[in-house]
Amino acid sequence: MRTYRTLVCLLEEPSSKEALKEILKNITGNNGNTSIKYIIFRGKQDLEKNIERKLKSWQAPNSRFLIMRDQDSGDCQVIKKQLQEKTKKAGKEQQTLIRIACRELESFYLGDLLAVEKGLGLSGLSNKQTKSQFRNPDNLENPSQKLKQITKQSYQKLQGSRAISPYLKIDGSNTSHSFKILVSGLRNFLAI
Repeated sequence: MRTYRTLVCLLEEPSSKEALKEILKNITGNNGNTSIKYIIFRGKQDLEKNIERKLKSWQAPNSRFLIMRDQDSGDCQVIKKQLQEKTKKAGKEQQTLIRIACRELESFYLGDLLAVEKGLGLSGLSNKQTKSQFRNPDNLENPSQKLKQITKQSYQKLQGSRAISPYLKIDGSNTSHSFKILVSGLRNFLAI
């Protein structure tokens, strides 16, 4: 039987929390073995500036950490390496999972247009999933702009994340590779 633990999610923005709440609920199944805390920063610079201090000062036993941020125009591997260095300096490298949303969080939503359709009460979006740009939304330069465009501006970051995330499937059907990596990483990380 797994012991009770805390998962501390260090995030760059509130919309990430809204997405993760549902994803984690689906992964953990509300089993009561994991308490989830969210620390939301004011953007990626604030996250990177304060992450080491937050990790060092966290004293609760049996805690694990998830750091999640958008790639934007940066290099995923460079970003991840910099974050790993900060976790190492804080002495929490082994207890931390780092995940980068390729380009933006909205890539996750564009990888499951049926979830967008259901969450925003729209129709006809899911049949676009087979178009090349939605078969691998991680390759889009500006996923948030694309999501606003295809939803005729009805997608707004925080409310949209809150509305769409309950419908995101974690069964591997999402076409966003970074979403699949997040889900599989969390499953493995929380099973330890």
